[in-house]
Amino acid sequence: MSFLNDAMTRARALANAVRYDTPPNPWVGAVLVDPATGAAVGEGATQPPGSAHAEVMAIAAAGELARGATLVVTLEPCSHTGRTGPCVEAIIAAGIARVVVAIEDPDERVAGQGIARLREAGIDVTLGLGADAVLDDLRSYLYHRRTGRPYVVAKVAATLDGAVAMADGSSQWITGPEARYDGHLIRAASQAIIVGAGTVRSDDPTLTARLHDRVLAPRRIVLGHAPGGAKVHPCEEFSGELADLLDQLGSEGILQVLIEGGPRVVSNALEAGLVQRVAWYVAPALAGLSTSAPALASLQTETISALRRGRFVAVTRLGEDVRLDVEV
Repeated sequence: MSFLNDAMTRARALANAVRYDTPPNPWVGAVLVDPATGAAVGEGATQPPGSAHAEVMAIAAAGELARGATLVVTLEPCSHTGRTGPCVEAIIAAGIARVVVAIEDPDERVAGQGIARLREAGIDVTLGLGADAVLDDLRSYLYHRRTGRPYVVAKVAATLDGAVAMADGSSQWITGPEARYDGHLIRAASQAIIVGAGTVRSDDPTLTARLHDRVLAPRRIVLGHAPGGAKVHPCEEFSGELADLLDQLGSEGILQVLIEGGPRVVSNALEAGLVQRVAWYVAPALAGLSTSAPALASLQTETISALRRGRFVAVTRLGEDVRLDVEV
């Protein structure tokens, strides 16, 4: 029915509006619908950790109108007690007649148990509506729950011929304001940002996410030593294998990491197979690589058969620039 599709679209919008605030919990949206009229009677999104989940928020908003209604939710309702009670029990107690779920939750504490509990209680459960879109929305959460490691995004801003800095070391700015703001959105969606000490010395970045209405400060991790007066402070310094750092961050509930530079750090991460997605911003400019710094300075490929091939998943125009998203 079209009203269910509309409800799922609204649930996704509610979820994505809180995605910067819910980690390590997933960002989830829920809409309660009157099955007779198709009208929404309550909606909600997951609140910050320790607060109510989307389903409970929607039930509270609907009040008595929840009884007999259909709940449309982006992720399988939880069935365990953590910092909040199980959502499935709230759904059952509210008298909801049907639950429409986009995808199952791979968290081992849920993993189909929430859907099973609802069905045991006599509630009709439909799975799969809007699944592809929600899988993309929640890709970092899902990857973390399946692997124990954060989803890693590598960001590059380069000229058309792949330069990230000029002969004199200058690099600000290769891309325009629209692309730079988009990069801040990736920072905001990441709970940690990794950067090499060389980039700290040359660019002196703050690595905060500066959005139109707020400023976020993800964990900032410098590979090596950050000079005392660098804008990146307060930061963490790390020396060791990047894989070990990712294991540590995953165990601490970090869902997504952004590797923001420099060229050697990004190259090494790609070489080690630690990157899941590359966000490559391309400016319509040419530098000439013989006198500039290439984006992947230390990545080497001996033969065409050894090319590291990925898959384009999005191409986005941002002002005069283009963002290419590649799964690797």
